[in-house]
Amino acid sequence: MTDIEIPYESERHGHYRFFEILPGALSWLLLLMPIILSFINITAAVFFILVYLIIYFVRSVGFSIAGLEGYMHMRQQMRLDWPALVDDIEKGELGKGGGVKRPLWHVRNIERRKTASNHYRPSELIHAVIIASVNENREILEPTIKSIVDGQHDNKKVILVMAYEGRAGVEAEARVLNLVNDYRHYFLDMFAVKHPANVPGEIVGKGSNISCAGRYLKSYLEDKQIDPKTVIVTTLDADNRPDKRYFLAVSYAYCSVPDPLRASYQPLPMFTNNIWDAPTMMRVIATGNTIFYIVGTTRPHRTRNFSAHAQSMRALIDMNFWSVRTIVEDGHHFWRSYFHFNGDYRVYPISIPVYQDAVLADGYIRTIKAQFIQLRRWTYGVSDVAYVADKGFFHKNSVPKTGLIAKWANLLEGHVTWATGTILVFGAAFIPPLISPQSFAANEIPLIVSRIQKIGLIGLLASVYVCIVTLPPRPSRYRRHRSLLMVLQWVLAPFTSIVFQALAAFNSQTRLMFKRYLSKFDVTEKATVTVAGNVISSEADPSHVEHT
Repeated sequence: MTDIEIPYESERHGHYRFFEILPGALSWLLLLMPIILSFINITAAVFFILVYLIIYFVRSVGFSIAGLEGYMHMRQQMRLDWPALVDDIEKGELGKGGGVKRPLWHVRNIERRKTASNHYRPSELIHAVIIASVNENREILEPTIKSIVDGQHDNKKVILVMAYEGRAGVEAEARVLNLVNDYRHYFLDMFAVKHPANVPGEIVGKGSNISCAGRYLKSYLEDKQIDPKTVIVTTLDADNRPDKRYFLAVSYAYCSVPDPLRASYQPLPMFTNNIWDAPTMMRVIATGNTIFYIVGTTRPHRTRNFSAHAQSMRALIDMNFWSVRTIVEDGHHFWRSYFHFNGDYRVYPISIPVYQDAVLADGYIRTIKAQFIQLRRWTYGVSDVAYVADKGFFHKNSVPKTGLIAKWANLLEGHVTWATGTILVFGAAFIPPLISPQSFAANEIPLIVSRIQKIGLIGLLASVYVCIVTLPPRPSRYRRHRSLLMVLQWVLAPFTSIVFQALAAFNSQTRLMFKRYLSKFDVTEKATVTVAGNVISSEADPSHVEHT
């Protein structure tokens, strides 16, 4: 089997270091290019800026169209009668009557199953849900559990695992155990697994925590003589609340795709749990992230694991669960799976939401800091550029090289654009006239760019529309004018894109360039606003808490 482990930091040398440096070097070069070219040849600088802007503009238009398409697809998925569709899969034939709308793709799935040599029935499946927690309060954890209890699925087909960090101390442990005691009776089983602190070879992170829970679950299934091929494992963060249709939709996909063991199932992350409570800038970032993942459902060839995702327990056992050596266990897990299955692996997007929190901490300054830390952790996925190049091109494997090169190039380009895109679009045009104020072309470029940006605002309206229609109902504690702010807030989009998204990406890439690795999962501080408007927060980093 192909070695899929990411090297320890001390083992990264030679070509690995080259590919760690590459994304940051490209981003800095691209950012400096307008300045360099303006000194060398002002015409070349203007040409570079215009070409980049046109490419970015065309992609933005496509993004806006895909956002509308993804939203319409999500609405269709949410309106389906999933119990009826799953029942059809169980029986192997289309149900009759009842006024149930059955899409054409469902009819095709039923027909394909009739000739499939190996497939599963929904009644055979068990959902194992691992909820990763550190030091979150009950007000964060309990709604997540309740969202599972309130689903359309059979809870007696669900095993709920509370994966908690031992380093969080006795209070956090008691909180988790109390929840297990209060909710165990709803499920086939529910138990807590404590991840011990300071395990040799592990970094402090979510991957280590959920892998510990996964190994315990493996032993549990062996004792109960449950086939891991029939167990679908969903990992959730403490604030992830699956839509009531989620588990039925995953069961449907698992029983319908050609090879369910060589696949992951990615629900739609929507950062709307507390969107009305979050500060303005955090709302802009959260809704922008929601739209990004809505767009992602229309591009299955580029879908990757993010946050909450599901996979066969059999596959997880075979690849020794998640990585315990990186803080980006979700996106990195896609590449682990990809190399484990020698490229014969895919992620199926599911347009059913798992609702998550926008960043909200106790106080505005702490919220800003928490937001940047979260985005820095996400952008640290750039560390996979070197991992993919190393495993794909410098180790023996059977991965088709054409597909590998395309995926690696998309990964690299995505992270470079994450760091440079908005900065170049909003700032590059002012460089040539500053350096060559006598040049006609240099003075014309800001005017041309301004006109293109105005046209681009039409695309922004599509994003605003998707933002508005995906909002949960406004809490009664807020007045109507807050709804207007949900529209006006979008004027801050360029600012948040540069100050948070781009700078976080540059931070991650520059760290990799100089071996300033992120070796600890920085937990995002979470706060909850009660119905009465009171803020309840939990300490993000429990390292100072007394351990037992």
